[in-house]
Amino acid sequence: MSDETFEQMRRAMVASQLRTTAVNDARVVAAMGQVPRERFVPADKSRLAYADMALPIGDGRAINPPMVIGRLLTEARPDTNDRVLLVGAGTGYAAELLARLVGTVVALEQDAALLACARAAVTAANVRLVEGDLAAGWGEGAPYDLIVIDGAVEQVPPTLVEQLADGGRLVAPIMEQGVTRLSIGRRAGGGFGMTSFADSAAAPLPGFARPVEFSF
Repeated sequence: MSDETFEQMRRAMVASQLRTTAVNDARVVAAMGQVPRERFVPADKSRLAYADMALPIGDGRAINPPMVIGRLLTEARPDTNDRVLLVGAGTGYAAELLARLVGTVVALEQDAALLACARAAVTAANVRLVEGDLAAGWGEGAPYDLIVIDGAVEQVPPTLVEQLADGGRLVAPIMEQGVTRLSIGRRAGGGFGMTSFADSAAAPLPGFARPVEFSF
């Protein structure tokens, strides 16, 4: 497929998937209209790069539908001075988007093969790609003004909350009783709470399951 075809598909994604689902931050829309999503999916799935669906990227992982990251970033209100931790960098698409919106990005991924793909695809100079346990975050770069969890999780570990600056925001798809809700939280002193703003299916991230509770 030609670059022109992909550009047409990108414009269609903005018109039909973003503007119709409250992705209305002009900077977020502009970034998603510029970053070539096809560069971040396997070559045999490039024709589906702009489809309204999660796409497998290997090892049981998937890149989220465009609307999911669009809504998360819109609600997060990224600032040009923000220090950001991206949890679940995958092949690097969200990292490349964030690089156009914030000051610096630490993009964390625990899958070595996906991280290698991200290193080949991400071009932004203000992105640092690191390897480590997703649920542990990346304390070396803390505190962060914004943490983006780019995948559905059952819980937000206290370790990630502790890496937020006072007043910092965290956005994530939260799975609860079979429903995934896009949610945002803010740290205020020693407190942290989350509220949901939309229901949407999202690709799950490993390592964030709630402990199994036994009943007798």
